[in-house]
Amino acid sequence: MVLWDLLVLVPLGLLAGGLAGLLGIGGGLIFSPLLLWIGFSPHDALATSAFAIVPTSLSGTLTHLFAKGFPVRAGFSIGVAAFISALLFSKVGPFVSGWQLLMLQVLLYLAVAATIRADQGLAPTQLKSNLFLPGLGAVGVVAGFAGGLLGVGGGLLMVPLLLNGLAVPIRLAIRLSTLAVTCSAIAASLQFLSEGRGSPGMGLLLGGVAALAAQWSASRLERVSGKRLAWMLRMISLLLAFFIGRQALMLALGR
Repeated sequence: MVLWDLLVLVPLGLLAGGLAGLLGIGGGLIFSPLLLWIGFSPHDALATSAFAIVPTSLSGTLTHLFAKGFPVRAGFSIGVAAFISALLFSKVGPFVSGWQLLMLQVLLYLAVAATIRADQGLAPTQLKSNLFLPGLGAVGVVAGFAGGLLGVGGGLLMVPLLLNGLAVPIRLAIRLSTLAVTCSAIAASLQFLSEGRGSPGMGLLLGGVAALAAQWSASRLERVSGKRLAWMLRMISLLLAFFIGRQALMLALGR
């Protein structure tokens, strides 16, 4: 890594952290394309992205936890499911080609862009009845799939699932997503370390920078409207689908 890489990584790490804390996405959607851009192979980029997600999402999770931003039982259900499933899915990555992994990311981003919406303004009494714990566990498995196989945390997919499938308001969905991303990234990182995949040092450097911004943006979540949060998720998803799709096509064509 040269000085130019650092000059690029630091501001983009701050951007990823700000988005992670605000949108519950872990930062992997920024980390992975960034690492591909500076020359990492798809497998190493996804593994290094998982390392970077750990401090980034953990910073946002702790901010929400100290502010009592989500019920304990709900957090436990989604977090445990994300951790266990990430351990399982992280063993699958070496058997999938690089361009196929990237195309799975593209499909994930397009699914988010097509389904994300603002919440319907549910009342607190409705909210409690909608926290269906088995459903939260199923969403946690999605986080494990995205984090363990794709190295992207899974927040982009979890937030729409929580909104559309369980009718969870968007801010609570973001908080629960941040927690699940943390558990998923920790489990995946442990597996990648044992396999020698990726660069833990680069990931922790990038994630450490991003964690500063994630803590700041997570503490300001209540100031942003649900419609604006949904719009931001949709636009980011479309942009990344285009960028990652281009990378996958180049790899598939051998360029």
